[in-house]
Amino acid sequence: MIRCIAIDDEPLALDIIENYISKLPELQLEGRYTNPLEALEVLNKNTIDLLFLDIQMSELSGIQLLKALPNPPIVIFTTAYQKYALEGYELDVVDYLLKPIPFERFLKAVNKVKDLLSLQKSTADQNPLKDFIFVKSDYQMVKINLDDIIYIEGLKDYVKIFAGVKPIFAHQNMKSIESKLTNDFLRIHKSYIISLKKIEAVQKNMVKIAGIELPVGEIYKEQLFKIINENS
Repeated sequence: MIRCIAIDDEPLALDIIENYISKLPELQLEGRYTNPLEALEVLNKNTIDLLFLDIQMSELSGIQLLKALPNPPIVIFTTAYQKYALEGYELDVVDYLLKPIPFERFLKAVNKVKDLLSLQKSTADQNPLKDFIFVKSDYQMVKINLDDIIYIEGLKDYVKIFAGVKPIFAHQNMKSIESKLTNDFLRIHKSYIISLKKIEAVQKNMVKIAGIELPVGEIYKEQLFKIINENS
């Protein structure tokens, strides 16, 4: 499942993108935004795989938004203006769609994204998995063994890592910590990442881990139960 959001200050343009996304089961629309500043906050706090991004917007241009992201997702520009194509490719966007966007052209761009994600996964699978991470806590870098992590709770600009007797507070957001973890971890809620190894029980809207019941967000259920079914 490719998690994506769309940003455009024209609601009609967003309606078209949303309609196209609904035709492709591999895409999951996490949100649509006419306000790029609101979307910027979401992108900084959540893991998004693909961003459909308009360029000319009143509050903040798509190019300005992209440059403001420390770890941008894969980007497809959607715009009515050909003149930004060169700058778009300099920013390593995957594709550049000119409005009005035919579905066939949209599909071609999505296939490029799928190929890129497949290549990234293949490369990651070939590399040895790390077994620890470092996080900034109390003005020092603290080493945490991944096998010790039970779950992680997001607290705005901090995360609370439950590993061992005493939780560790780290000064980073959920998106940042999630990018450091291996496939043994899964985000089940906007505020929780869990170790799959530590799961004790699963219900429709809840995961029990280390005796604690954690909620499962609606948009994360499909991936969680896919993993559960694959191992049952």
